[in-house]
Amino acid sequence: MNQEINSTVIASINALVIDDDAFMLKIMQRILNVNGIANVTCCESGQSGLDALKQAQEKVDLILLDLNMPEMDGIQFVRQLDSEHFKGSIILISGEDERMLISAEKLVAARHIGILGHLQKPVTQEALLPLLKQLGSQTIFVPLSLKTYSAESLATAIGGGQLFNTYQPIVSLKTGKLSCVEVLVRWNHPTDGLVGPDQFIPVAEDNNLIDQLASVVLTEALEQHKKWQEMSLHIPMAINVSMENLASLEFADNFSKIMVDAGLLTKDITLEITESRAMKDPMITLDTLARLRLKRFVLSIDDFGTGHSSLAQLRDIPFDEFKIDRSFVTGAWADKRIGVMFETSLNLAKRLSMKVVAEGIESEKDWEFVRSAQCDYAQGYFIAKPMAGDALPKWLSAWGERVRRELLPETNTATLTIKASKQGTVLIIEDHEFQRRI
Repeated sequence: MNQEINSTVIASINALVIDDDAFMLKIMQRILNVNGIANVTCCESGQSGLDALKQAQEKVDLILLDLNMPEMDGIQFVRQLDSEHFKGSIILISGEDERMLISAEKLVAARHIGILGHLQKPVTQEALLPLLKQLGSQTIFVPLSLKTYSAESLATAIGGGQLFNTYQPIVSLKTGKLSCVEVLVRWNHPTDGLVGPDQFIPVAEDNNLIDQLASVVLTEALEQHKKWQEMSLHIPMAINVSMENLASLEFADNFSKIMVDAGLLTKDITLEITESRAMKDPMITLDTLARLRLKRFVLSIDDFGTGHSSLAQLRDIPFDEFKIDRSFVTGAWADKRIGVMFETSLNLAKRLSMKVVAEGIESEKDWEFVRSAQCDYAQGYFIAKPMAGDALPKWLSAWGERVRRELLPETNTATLTIKASKQGTVLIIEDHEFQRRI
């Protein structure tokens, strides 16, 4: 067995292999046995697999599942696993094309079942081994089980100082210069620890708490901006505000006043719009957006193609900027489908004379891919993770050196901090990304 695999962990694994081809069952059982997994149960149908799962004396840790089977296919089997609250992990196996396997993977993840990956038939030891290593290193992907929080607990968090901001840079792909930092809110729960925005933003929107939440985020962001100004760094900002806020006819005037009172110019503020839910009143929303544009705010459409945002929004709202969702960016260099979607989105935005931001830059290959495609701006962990406000000046210095030495050797890093200190503040308003990252 490959020494990189944790033999103790592997030896304790109970595996279930389900395939209607008896020959494939023997092959997969042998591969598992050779690699240290001795406890293997083989079943020739989805139903017999379910029966074996229910009758197993010890917990099943791993299921190797064929997708295309008679009577009960793999998709139906996964549905039943969800009902059984299966806590192990799955490797999908099929002779279907890559697109089908990727779709099936996403379905497994959506049902909060651990997914190690997929294999195309015929299965080989060389292909299966990297997935088994995930078992040995205990790096199995298990989707986050979202806990439900009450409106009362969120209201307490908002009023009790449990929310805090982090800041993630967005940079120019052409020069490496800092374009802005996006403000991302987190909840430091007293018992659950760090709670992600997916778990509390919808609660705020459904219980009329979104204005209070946005106020806390904005207040802290402006205080941080003032601290940067005192350091001679006028760092541009991107602040996510829920689509619910735009349903108020008073929003344009109120928001404008807050920015002006803070010493910010409207032309330096971008409002980024995402529709994860349909507009409550399209007329009021369009009224608000039109007035914001008249006040010289810049409008940006975020996560195009992932929520309710569509060509209709591009037609009706005078957007200046186009933000491509990470699902169409990360790994686009390696996945033809994702690459086509990214390039199509980029070309659409360019033909409409819009600036483009690529989210989800997770590797140097992602960076090079979007840069070679002549995208304008980039954001992602390859550039920087969200950080505390007081960490940003140090990052800015280190980023300039990294750009000069590694990413854009022709760039003069001395201009990076200077440019950052002279630009205006950018604030981003949206819904879906606010839910996921603010």
